[in-house]
Amino acid sequence: MTTDVQQLTREIETEALLLDRIRREISKLIVGQAQLVERLLVALLCNNHVLIEGVPGLAKTLTVTTLAQAIQASFQRIQFTPDLLPGDLIGTLIYNPKTGDFTTRKGPIFANIILADEINRAPAKVQSALLEAMQERQITIGDHTFPLDDPFMVLATQNPIEQEGTYPLPEAQIDRFMLKLKVTYPSKSEEQQILRLMASSAELPQVTPVINPEDIRRLRRKTDQIYLDSRIEEYIVNLVDASRNPEAYRMSIRHLIQYGASPRATIFLAKAAKANALLAGRGFVTPQDIKTIAMDVLRHRVIVTYEAEAEEKTSEDVIQQILDTVEVP
Repeated sequence: MTTDVQQLTREIETEALLLDRIRREISKLIVGQAQLVERLLVALLCNNHVLIEGVPGLAKTLTVTTLAQAIQASFQRIQFTPDLLPGDLIGTLIYNPKTGDFTTRKGPIFANIILADEINRAPAKVQSALLEAMQERQITIGDHTFPLDDPFMVLATQNPIEQEGTYPLPEAQIDRFMLKLKVTYPSKSEEQQILRLMASSAELPQVTPVINPEDIRRLRRKTDQIYLDSRIEEYIVNLVDASRNPEAYRMSIRHLIQYGASPRATIFLAKAAKANALLAGRGFVTPQDIKTIAMDVLRHRVIVTYEAEAEEKTSEDVIQQILDTVEVP
């Protein structure tokens, strides 16, 4: 390891202490869900967006809200409903009959952190307006284009049950989310802690903001500096290529894969691995960083066939086989 990487690691260890403070603040209200918190911090460091899926009552919304409270940044929660209009999200032009002029009224999307609650309950036009903002990081209202705040992060939740009356996001739009997270039930011990914390009329602990947008931008610059060896780059490319050409890696799963991961997956794997290394206090990426983050980056980008569904094989099963098979540097 070069002296530069060793020096970077020492700097990263200092920055990681700041991220530990965020974890501690969040843990005042959130019991368990450590992986969810870690992935939200990864997305924050990568300046990107997250889709969170889980049944009701697993603290998805509370976790996102608590993260926003730990950051000195503006926050908006938008409850997506079937009658929501694009103008309710991005804003609109208001006509003044006295002057004959139009004035711009900005919508709730003009904030640093957006919680899009139950995104699949809103119609396609609203989803498209949000996803365009995520991609372009700007909004056009009338003849004027407005840049969105920096940082700008969309954390969208969706409910995998009660699909009646919902508008599922197409795969091409889901691909714009860096990570898709699946939130699971807490353990018995964690649930007992939740009971003690929440099943009381006592006031809940207050979360104190510990970082500001300038801190986030500095941490992002540090994330970009994390060392990524050429062998790790090749490993990332091989993993993504294996989702398209599994036979080249001696895997007989071609019949299970309809579409492999896009080049965006390659980019996001590298970025997320760097962020994961920073969270661990390291100035370099290891193969384990890739394996740790790969499922959340790839699960919504590898589309399985009807034959796979008939065999009760999911994209996660396919990705796990790829991770187990592709040679690790």
